[in-house]
Amino acid sequence: MTDAVTAPAAAAPPAAPPRLPSALALGWSRAGVETRMFFRERDAVVFTFAFPIVLLAIFGSIFSDRLGGTSITASQLYTAGLIGAGVMAASFQNLGIGIAVDRDDGTLKRLSGTPIPHSAYFVGKILQVLLVAFLEVAILLAIGVAAYDVRLPSDPVRWATFAWVFVLGITASSLLGIAVSGLPRSARSASAVISLPFVVLQFISGVYIPFTQLPQWLVGISSFFPLKWMCQGFRSVFLGDSGAALEITGTYELDRVAMVLAAWVVGGLALCLMTFRWKGRRDG
Repeated sequence: MTDAVTAPAAAAPPAAPPRLPSALALGWSRAGVETRMFFRERDAVVFTFAFPIVLLAIFGSIFSDRLGGTSITASQLYTAGLIGAGVMAASFQNLGIGIAVDRDDGTLKRLSGTPIPHSAYFVGKILQVLLVAFLEVAILLAIGVAAYDVRLPSDPVRWATFAWVFVLGITASSLLGIAVSGLPRSARSASAVISLPFVVLQFISGVYIPFTQLPQWLVGISSFFPLKWMCQGFRSVFLGDSGAALEITGTYELDRVAMVLAAWVVGGLALCLMTFRWKGRRDG
């Protein structure tokens, strides 16, 4: 009896590697992690939320007189200015310190060695910034409306102005925060290195002191940075035409606001590409 010759079984095709979720889906997941971590850090919450709220309560209560013969009160001026400062705190300060800490504790180094797209990390950070900035603006507006007679715009054009000033401002500030995150030498110094210049910038950008009371050389310095133009744009939204008399030029110069903020978006992106590091100084 002749044995039947059996053909060798065909080799099974190699299993396809599992597909990772998209960068957007991973970024959304990362945003949840970033948001929970943010609200667990008391110092981050204090500097981002409580600081402008406390200052608005203090300055708004002390200085409530009408300004320059207009119908605008000092407390209303502070509300509009602190909205700009709050947006920049949520983006520039929050991102700069947070990324510096992530770099120092090795989080960035570990993420860079995984197959997760690098863009997912920044998507998560940006979504967290947008949430915090939205809450910041909502809280400051609620205080301004309830305590200082700030009137919300009824003109959709002014809300459209608010939208593009908010988007350009938070984008420029976020990119600058990412860029300056490499300046602190360690996580311990991040808060001082990033927060101190930001506090100084607020005082020379018309947030607390009207430009008419500042030396011209300080106004020139503040005009180079985005905070001055963000606050100017928000004042146009919440103070209306009567508040234009308080500006140096007698107008809000919204076309210039848009150009300067757009220039900082481009410049901030260039700075990020040139300076961002995934490793800390000690890692070489």
